[in-house]
Amino acid sequence: MNQAGVNEKYKVSPFYVFFLVHSMQTGLGVLSFQRELAKAMGTDGWLSILLAGLIVHILIWLIYKIFSIVPGDIISTNDHAFGKWIGKFFSLLFILYFFVLGMTIIIGYINVIHVWMFEEVPSWAFALVFLILIYYITTGGFRTITGIAFLTVIVSYWLLFVPFYGFKYSDFTGFLPIFHHNLVEIMKGTKSFSLSMLGFEMILMYYPFIKNAETSQKYAHGGVVLTTLLSLLLYFVSIVFYSQKQLTLTLWPTLTLTSIIELPFIQRFEYITVSWWTIVIIPNMVIPLWAASRGVKRLFNVQQKYPLWGMSIIILLVNIFFYDIDSLYILNKIINPYSVCFIVIYLPLLFVFISIKKSRNRL
Repeated sequence: MNQAGVNEKYKVSPFYVFFLVHSMQTGLGVLSFQRELAKAMGTDGWLSILLAGLIVHILIWLIYKIFSIVPGDIISTNDHAFGKWIGKFFSLLFILYFFVLGMTIIIGYINVIHVWMFEEVPSWAFALVFLILIYYITTGGFRTITGIAFLTVIVSYWLLFVPFYGFKYSDFTGFLPIFHHNLVEIMKGTKSFSLSMLGFEMILMYYPFIKNAETSQKYAHGGVVLTTLLSLLLYFVSIVFYSQKQLTLTLWPTLTLTSIIELPFIQRFEYITVSWWTIVIIPNMVIPLWAASRGVKRLFNVQQKYPLWGMSIIILLVNIFFYDIDSLYILNKIINPYSVCFIVIYLPLLFVFISIKKSRNRL
């Protein structure tokens, strides 16, 4: 058993890290990232996507370097780097981040369902259904979560025919001009794309659950490459399908694109897309809440089901008493700039601290 106390029988093969990373990045952000990115970067948004992908690759490399020095998870690594009390403080920040990310995804998807399909159904009803499903999957263990992530990726890629269908009605001159933003503007544009690239950091919690975890790095990078390629495709289709002004005013460009499809047996194809997206987004809901409850278990030595109950009750109460567009806006504002800055700054600093401590121990 490793430092995080994971028995070999609960671990998954390194290959599945590809699906764990990619399924976390392909969720709520895929439906709407084009709008904010077009506002910030116009036709050069693809440069921000490439830069964001590069930054994520560097951060994944850092995560694996950190765990090559201190095997375990982020809880044990924080304790090793900063000591018991300061380490606990940083671990609590990560737990809070995982929880807020999971809650943002649940509330955001409920908002999509409200707008596109069931406006009259109360949000707490959807939240209750999702939370029961999340609890059922989470209590099945990490191997069950991995299986769900694998299946959602496999059964959902048929939806790729939708953007290709959009080419039929596209004006390819809409992709011009290009290279009319400087490097600073491109870097700022990555902030608009951050929600679509978040999710790779869950490795910080499930690393001990991977067999021969050090060999899984190439699969983590592979998951990010696939996410980057998918995002580039969706952005390119959106740029040539919508006019510049239309794209900046369209709240969910990916979903709106599906509304042009009409089949003999179904007129409102976007209903299928929204419904099927429930399958796509399940890992986005499950993995962050699993990571948060796992972190509480590791930090306070309690059964994982108890913090999961508490988090589920909080999410349900938020949907009953505080659910509105403003609350979703606030959650997105917390997740997008602050969490990204925290991760981008914290991981390099953690690596430096651990490297210095390792060098001192050698002396």
